[in-house]
Amino acid sequence: MDAARIVMIVWEGIEIEVTYKPKDILAMSHLELRIPSRARIPVTETGYRSEYLHPGTVEDAGGPQAYVVAWLDHMAQSREWQDHVVTSRQLSLF
Repeated sequence: MDAARIVMIVWEGIEIEVTYKPKDILAMSHLELRIPSRARIPVTETGYRSEYLHPGTVEDAGGPQAYVVAWLDHMAQSREWQDHVVTSRQLSLF
């Protein structure tokens, strides 16, 4: 079992703690995202996300930071996220 790596990244002004274990007990890679501010990001509304991936997936993308940024950028193109961005910029009376 490989040691976990923890890095901080900033995506769209939001700090994200990324914990990455290349291989865990299941022989899969494990990626965890924690958002200290609990801000919503395209892959989680709660401030936490755990994802199991095939070994080598994260390394092939350039490492945990590059993988997470590419993942967030891709998911930010979704209609749901775009609607969220527009709604969060507008003032609501209700």
